[in-house]
Amino acid sequence: MHYLLKRTLLVTGATLFSSGMVYAQTPDLSDPPEIDGATVEDHGSVTLRMGLGLAESSPQYISSRYFADILNHRTEGRINVHIFPNSQLGDDVQMMEMLQTGTLDMTYPSSSPATGYVEELAVFDLPFLLPTREAAIEAMRSDAAQEMLDAFDGTGLKALAFSENGFRQLSNSVREVTSPEDVAGMDVRGLSIRTMENPVHLAIWEALGANPTPMAFGELFSAMEQGVVDGQENPWSTILTSNFYEVQDYGSETRHVYTPFIKMISERTWDSLAPEYQELVQEAALQAADYEIQLSAEYDDWAREQLEERGMQITRLDDEQIAAFQEAVQPVYDEWAPRIGEDLVAEFQQIAESSKTE
Repeated sequence: MHYLLKRTLLVTGATLFSSGMVYAQTPDLSDPPEIDGATVEDHGSVTLRMGLGLAESSPQYISSRYFADILNHRTEGRINVHIFPNSQLGDDVQMMEMLQTGTLDMTYPSSSPATGYVEELAVFDLPFLLPTREAAIEAMRSDAAQEMLDAFDGTGLKALAFSENGFRQLSNSVREVTSPEDVAGMDVRGLSIRTMENPVHLAIWEALGANPTPMAFGELFSAMEQGVVDGQENPWSTILTSNFYEVQDYGSETRHVYTPFIKMISERTWDSLAPEYQELVQEAALQAADYEIQLSAEYDDWAREQLEERGMQITRLDDEQIAAFQEAVQPVYDEWAPRIGEDLVAEFQQIAESSKTE
């Protein structure tokens, strides 16, 4: 029953040949959990089209294959999921709009571009709010986070589950960055940082003195290659699987924002499903989200090491250097905490504090 997923892992685990060097394309990832649960009754055949932003070697894609396997196995082949990775169908914003019109069934965007539907999601964009993966997982599993998912009801989008995009790290093609002054210096020289289409992210990089440039992810590689932008920020795994090391010489482990993914389904598609199919889709989404978080944790440190092997100079910032960045972005809290909700921000801050003592 795991043949398709095992085959995917084997393909994405192939070696990458570049400049005479041989690199492992994926780490030794955990196998997916066994699929259990009873077979659901026959409510007809369903084909779901899911669009993803990332590559086939990413935890996002691998966990989505597991999601597809669960649905296929527990319906004896009546529900099939066709996955389109690598932004083939558009960027996150475009694919969410396709869900609203019913021209696409499912997608898996970052939370940041989804703040246009649920403003409270911007709490995840506040810089240095969630210092550890443990704190981030607790935040994603909180009642407040579930309320954010529920708030999509009526938008044309049904939000099923949070999972991990990861801690965002800075890369650029110009210089080592160890301080806000290095980022501001980049702006003085007319260089720019690509950001997601999200006002809090824009505020972060403006506070640091950069020239933030919103841009669709699918356009980013060519923009860096052509010098349209000089830097970007994403988790190490995304930087690796998107081959950004080919056009970015420097990386800084800033961990400035933890971004979740949100697995979504079109409300039109959801409403067309039998209740038992709806229950299965929701259950499979949560199981796949847990697996994706596990894969992302396994992938993160390995991806950083692989980037270094490929020639990227990565700087690991110490506590004093991180504190300088935190001080520089304090105006972002002053501006955005009241707009997001002081109580919600305080709740997430309490989650972060409690995770330090556990």
